[in-house]
Amino acid sequence: MTSTPSQPTALSATAPGATYRDAGVDIAAGDALVEVIKPAAKATDRPGTMGGLGGFGALFDLKAAGFSDPILVSCTDGVGTKLMIAIESGLHETVGIDLVAMCVNDLVVQGATPLFFLDYFATGKLSIEDAAKVVRGIAKGCAESGCALVGGETAEMPGMYAPGHYDLAGFSVGAAERTALLPGAIQPGDTLIGLPSAGVHSNGFSLVRNIVTRSGLAWDAPCPFADGQTLGQTLMTPTTLYVHPVLDLHRAGLLMGAAHITGGGLPGNLPRVLPKGVRAVVDGASWPIPPVFQWLASMGNVTTEEMLRVFNCGIGMVLVVRDSAAALAHLAQRGQQAFVIGTITQAETPDSPATLAFDGLPALRD
Repeated sequence: MTSTPSQPTALSATAPGATYRDAGVDIAAGDALVEVIKPAAKATDRPGTMGGLGGFGALFDLKAAGFSDPILVSCTDGVGTKLMIAIESGLHETVGIDLVAMCVNDLVVQGATPLFFLDYFATGKLSIEDAAKVVRGIAKGCAESGCALVGGETAEMPGMYAPGHYDLAGFSVGAAERTALLPGAIQPGDTLIGLPSAGVHSNGFSLVRNIVTRSGLAWDAPCPFADGQTLGQTLMTPTTLYVHPVLDLHRAGLLMGAAHITGGGLPGNLPRVLPKGVRAVVDGASWPIPPVFQWLASMGNVTTEEMLRVFNCGIGMVLVVRDSAAALAHLAQRGQQAFVIGTITQAETPDSPATLAFDGLPALRD
């Protein structure tokens, strides 16, 4: 007996069916977000950019960007739990700047010019309004860094995130001529110059949020250490972009090395750019401490040693220079505030790992 092949079942025009939108993903909202942010991305174009948003990949022409023997440098980072303050306070406008800064500040310490940037925005249910604020912040950070926003990814994933929550990641690529990579030949006698931070930047916010909880203050409460702002607004001050002062100094032939001071503070970051056989000696009284750090230390009863391990404590970038007078004059001409914060000395042996020591600790506690 032969069986009759089954016939395909016709789709019923009346039977209810599952849809992606009913499952929590709105493709139309994602497409609408792309259209909203296209002008912001377009405003970041720079020499070397090819095409625009919407392709499967972004192209970049290094020759058109002016490089002859380039080395590519790449970085990726996020904003961490600072996002929770943005989410809880509704202040979404500046976390995109943080995202860019955390990446491009790492590029320039290697002597690289930021070329292009991509972002990853993930959420449970897409809010076009909030996402657009975030991406416009990313575009602003890119424009201020001379870095093209060439693409990104918006992921709507129901069940992965609490309502209203989202996550961010950034990816930046830069380039340097082979002969211009940093660090250079850092040696004893070189001077350490600190560039001020705008505040906490984007590290240590798990501790910040813990201290704020202890304080009993809401994000919209008047800030106890900054007049005319709420606590949330002050803590959401974005990470400083150091691209132009660092690269300008490097192009002038005055920079031997640089360290972006992020999680780990000065002790955890400055030794990373130093060679064996040297020690960085930092004068802890050589720069003013922003009030936010004094408030955090006092309110949280945090030791100075812990503050220095977690936060930048007022110095967001350290420059290693040989001619400090020329470097300071160069920075001042461009309106960049800077402080001589220490020096490079000889370590005990030529093979000793680079270390950092404080010649007096910063006044973080009353």
